[in-house]
Amino acid sequence: MRELLVFYGLLSLPVIAGMAFGMWLYLKIKSKPATARSTPVTHKNFDSFMDFLRERETCGVALSPKRFCEAINIDLQTLAAQAHVHRSTIKHAPATESVQRFLRQALRVIRAGIDLSGDVDKALFWYRNEPLQPFEYKTAEQLVSEGKTDDLVSYIASLKAGATG
Repeated sequence: MRELLVFYGLLSLPVIAGMAFGMWLYLKIKSKPATARSTPVTHKNFDSFMDFLRERETCGVALSPKRFCEAINIDLQTLAAQAHVHRSTIKHAPATESVQRFLRQALRVIRAGIDLSGDVDKALFWYRNEPLQPFEYKTAEQLVSEGKTDDLVSYIASLKAGATG
């Protein structure tokens, strides 16, 4: 009987230690700040959206990759992959022509989406999520990354012309 108590006593130490480690890990993860924002960025119109995207550190001449990421709820590494630049370029040289060119192309499409829908938040959701049948069910976000911005803007213009005429 004594041998069983010793066995169970020794067995319980690793179990207790494992439970304590699990609780510590849970609390450590829970206390970390979330990387994604919890409240959406909302804008009344395209002008307020553009004002939000203005890079304050460069006297307002460049677009802010960080704010763009916040607006469409992606991280900087995802933006770097979409823009086909190294992730450090996004962080340390946001005014680089290649980064700014990508952001301007994305904004062309988003603006066309806003003109069609009349709502910034709907256009941003559409840009990220809606698969487009004429483009093999790719999203606008994927098409901009592939460099097909002109085709996409023409498509949106045709939708707008069809809706008005």
